[in-house]
Amino acid sequence: MTNDHKEAFEKTKVAGLIAAGALDEVLKIIKPGIKTNQIDKLCYEYLNDHGAYSAPLFYRGFPKSCCTSTNHIVCHGIPSDKVLKDGDIVNVDVTALKDGWHGDTSRTFEIGEVSIKAKKLVQTTYDAMMKAIKIIKEDIFLGDIGAVIQNHVEAEGFSVVQDFCGHGIGQEFHKEPNVLHYGKEGTGEKIKAGMIFTVEPMINLGKYAVLFDHHEPKTAAAKTEDQSITITKDHVPLEPLSGPELENPTGTATAYDPNFVVSQDEVLVKQAIQWMSLGAGVTLLIAIVVFLL
Repeated sequence: MTNDHKEAFEKTKVAGLIAAGALDEVLKIIKPGIKTNQIDKLCYEYLNDHGAYSAPLFYRGFPKSCCTSTNHIVCHGIPSDKVLKDGDIVNVDVTALKDGWHGDTSRTFEIGEVSIKAKKLVQTTYDAMMKAIKIIKEDIFLGDIGAVIQNHVEAEGFSVVQDFCGHGIGQEFHKEPNVLHYGKEGTGEKIKAGMIFTVEPMINLGKYAVLFDHHEPKTAAAKTEDQSITITKDHVPLEPLSGPELENPTGTATAYDPNFVVSQDEVLVKQAIQWMSLGAGVTLLIAIVVFLL
């Protein structure tokens, strides 16, 4: 392992641990009746308290410090005054920026008593992620990762979202390679020593198709087309990482403002609702960072 690889690994790991720590704190407060804005406030303050910055905040207009995606929202859900209720599933996605390096992780939380199908979906997504992680080593193909995930998920009767993928991470929020969560063995780029990338399969209870806000594709939420549940879950051997390239300031942190860009938040949510049909579904998004020595 080169010195550059060691630096990338260690600094990405530190950022990932901070992001994972924020999710540990979310676990302590999340319950029926809590607002997703409260989760956002907690994550914002936790990152600041640990010398990190929220990478999503201000990124391409994103108005909050974390993503909160409930039920049929696949990813990029925007925290608001939405109240979580018994039976909901919510994925909280946090990306910490620490000393110029990104650490991105997400975790799916079951609120109160959720359905048997939802529990199975969460477990299936986690198992698919772990199966993929276990095969990762130098000189296998990216397609091998996708094939393992797709085969496991479809055998359980679920579908893999194909519009989002894992990605490289480090000093950039998003970079090559793109890590598809479906595919064929022996295809795609070969994995090489020194790579750091995420494995974050999004799995739907229903069909794999999703709907977007094409006017604000970088900031609006994506939902399952048939309203089936979607889930995101993390595993933290080295900490999950994900997200787009940073375009936000790195100045002194200020106190959390719950009214920040409320109007923009409301507009994006309304736009997302207009584009996406309602349905019953769950997507489990799992973000993992993999460093190959």
